[in-house]
Amino acid sequence: MLITLCGATFMTGLDYSIITVALPEIGRELGFATRGDLQWVVTACLLPTAALMPLFGRASDVVGRRRLFAVGVTAFTGFSLLAALAPIPAVLVGARAGQGVAAAMIGPTALALMTTAFPEGPQRTRAMSVNGALLSLGFVAGTIGGGLVTSGLSWRWTMLILAGIGAVVLTGALTVLPRAGGRGSARLDVPGAVLAGAGLFALVYGISTLGWATVALAVLLLGAFLAVESRHSAPLVPPRLLRRPTVAWGMAVALVTFAMCGGATLLLSVYMQDVLGWSALQTGLGFLGEGVAALAAGGVAARLIGARGTPAAVAAGLAVQGAGTAGMLLLPGSGGLGLLLVTSAAMGFGHVLTVVAAITTIMSGLDEADQGVAGSLAQLPTFVGAVGVAGLTAIVAAHADLLDGLHTAFLTAGAVALLGALAGGLLLRRAVTSAPTGAES
Repeated sequence: MLITLCGATFMTGLDYSIITVALPEIGRELGFATRGDLQWVVTACLLPTAALMPLFGRASDVVGRRRLFAVGVTAFTGFSLLAALAPIPAVLVGARAGQGVAAAMIGPTALALMTTAFPEGPQRTRAMSVNGALLSLGFVAGTIGGGLVTSGLSWRWTMLILAGIGAVVLTGALTVLPRAGGRGSARLDVPGAVLAGAGLFALVYGISTLGWATVALAVLLLGAFLAVESRHSAPLVPPRLLRRPTVAWGMAVALVTFAMCGGATLLLSVYMQDVLGWSALQTGLGFLGEGVAALAAGGVAARLIGARGTPAAVAAGLAVQGAGTAGMLLLPGSGGLGLLLVTSAAMGFGHVLTVVAAITTIMSGLDEADQGVAGSLAQLPTFVGAVGVAGLTAIVAAHADLLDGLHTAFLTAGAVALLGALAGGLLLRRAVTSAPTGAES
């Protein structure tokens, strides 16, 4: 079960990054008109995932998690195969959007199935540690693998690899996941689903394109969503969940770590290619330290959380992430491979520690009937974290010298993570101490 569920998590993480390095070749082969059009290969996958995750999180609690998980994996596999065979840009972008919808089904159901399969305590924490490590490893491995596959074969193999992983995960879903449990009688909240989907779509799109009018619209839509939820008899996201201190502060901590690590990772790619002049393959291999550190952190996280608790793990994780990111201020205009590997490894190690602790905090102490929607809330910061990419990229653009801009952005990302370590550790400690149990809430 753990291999199946974590395999799905790894697959969705891999999906968002493996295609990035291949974008130039895709543009040449399929004839995308502009680079702006080419970016839709990435954005078309990201937007539906963020917009539909709350809907599918609650749907999994209603129709059954195993069923929705299997449907999501089947759809993801099929759309990956379609993307690999795409003859024109429109087919590829449509297939990527389909992958995004399927990923919105997979993410929250995988977490909910994991939390119900493994009892709260050390066993669940170890499972969450593996899951968190593989999610982050998927992002990094996608960058490395995308460079290797595109250089040696073709960009189409990046999608065929995803289809192959999907087939393996689907086999596990149909053979080892339990059939019973995880199904309720509540009806879906259609108005809430429309407002949440539209609001999150506008939020992520606005952040990704720096369209602040769209972000303002997103704020209005999400405000209306909260107002509707407070009056609905069967809300899409129960307000009592959002009022839980462990959920609220766990999501805040997750947003900080995803925003700052995601933004810094993108800028590291810019640094390696535009400052050091590395090829796509060399750039992919440059993330090897971050990937290895992510795996190592997955093994450490469970022991640290078991010994010290999630607040201490958050504080330690964000502190290490912040120190590593701030240390990138010293990256030179040439050479510096050792410093690059050390600082990116520290950032990746601290990031995974924080992710595991934050998700464990969000998912703990809840009724089984709320695990699906809680899984969607735990996954949302991964996508709303695009705010970090937008913010740090804007800092770089404000500098005439690229290297100076990158140094300032790295220092900013490190400082935000370090502040998060101080505030997040204290606030989560208070939240964990005061949080009610699932029955009490």
